[in-house]
Amino acid sequence: MAEKCVLVTGGSGFIGSHTVIELYKAGYTAVVVDNLINSVEESINRVREIVGQNFPFYKVDIQDKDGLIEIFQKHSFICVIHFAGLKAVGESAEKPLKYYKNNITGTITLLEVMEQFNQQSLIFSSSATVYGNPQYLPLDEKHPVGACTNPYGKTKYFIENILQDMAAANDKWQFTLLRYFNPIGAHESGKIGEDPQGPPNNLMPYVAQVAIGKRPFLRVFGNDYDTKDGTGVRDYIHVVDLAQGHVKALNQLSSGCKVYNLGTGQGYSVLDMVEALEKVSQRKIKYEIHERRSGDVANVCADPSLSEKELGWKTKKDLNDMCKDLWNWQSQNPNGFRSE
Repeated sequence: MAEKCVLVTGGSGFIGSHTVIELYKAGYTAVVVDNLINSVEESINRVREIVGQNFPFYKVDIQDKDGLIEIFQKHSFICVIHFAGLKAVGESAEKPLKYYKNNITGTITLLEVMEQFNQQSLIFSSSATVYGNPQYLPLDEKHPVGACTNPYGKTKYFIENILQDMAAANDKWQFTLLRYFNPIGAHESGKIGEDPQGPPNNLMPYVAQVAIGKRPFLRVFGNDYDTKDGTGVRDYIHVVDLAQGHVKALNQLSSGCKVYNLGTGQGYSVLDMVEALEKVSQRKIKYEIHERRSGDVANVCADPSLSEKELGWKTKKDLNDMCKDLWNWQSQNPNGFRSE
């Protein structure tokens, strides 16, 4: 099976771990690299259990060139799916250098090693943050990019530029950039899901922690946006649908640099999400309205039609599935992967 082996960087994280499962379901095998800064090895153990395969895992940082070289010497890959990166928006504003060094230098190191081993196919985990404040909705891939509102988003934008420049310089490279909207939910088994270290940076893990009793209430930032209930609207996508998008991209690799949105095309407000989780958890979720946060935008929604047309991908799971699977994970694992 070596000829269908994929290197997954950041593969013990939320999206990476779900993607490894979908790779195995589609007949691929995986090798996972992760420095475990934002995740734990228990996630790998549970993915192995789900797929029934003891795939290799290396605790290596993508900035560690020698460590990566050793992995490429041991295995041959048809493609790299690159998730590894720091991702907390707030922290990126406080520690921009840390984010630029980890995300950009790490990616350059990975590309240098790929070049050394003549491996020229990469699927990159990008983000809708590259679009900045929407000039129109829904957002399609032609929307201007680069007016990012935080250093995290800028690292994604700069890496996109690096990959586009490399593809322009050498037509042997095959790059696919996947711009995610808001991934939520969990694997239907409840064995793996999003496991924030400390207070969650994203809405739905926070809502779920309020529902389970770990946090007293949710802060809703702003209820005076130009939306149906005044709260911010986002395009939420089930993490399994998102993971399947990577498999579709892998099946359609071609030379050059392709860009695709992975979203549903449907926006939900903060209060919609609270209500949806209340429904599946049968619990009241307390919230307080606070001032808007700087950098937040009113409404973000994808136009995913290009992904459907060129990758044959579209989402299958709805808001109820997202919340049901999130609650199944949260209620089975109130402390995430840690047993305490």
